Amino acid sequence: MIEDTPAQYKIRVHDHAEKALGAVVRVAQAAGVACEMVQVEHEHPYRAIIDIAEAKHCDLIVMSSHGRHGVSAIVLGSETAKVLTHCKIPILVHR
Repeated sequence: MIEDTPAQYKIRVHDHAEKALGAVVRVAQAAGVACEMVQVEHEHPYRAIIDIAEAKHCDLIVMSSHGRHGVSAIVLGSETAKVLTHCKIPILVHR
């Protein structure tokens, strides 16, 4: 059952992303690593990752992998695999 209106959902997702990304920024700052938080909505997440990385002149993209194999990997798709396939910037995948 859907509990949120589209507007409520958008606010809730935005707040969740702010909290999660904010934690990453704090850890990076504590380690003395430059970090800029960017939050983008896009129909294709892999395309947003590539577009932002190119616009920010990144020299590396770091992504995770769930390590799914077989049918589950095909059915669920993999944003990491799509970025690897379509991006010219080096990518470090953590599994």
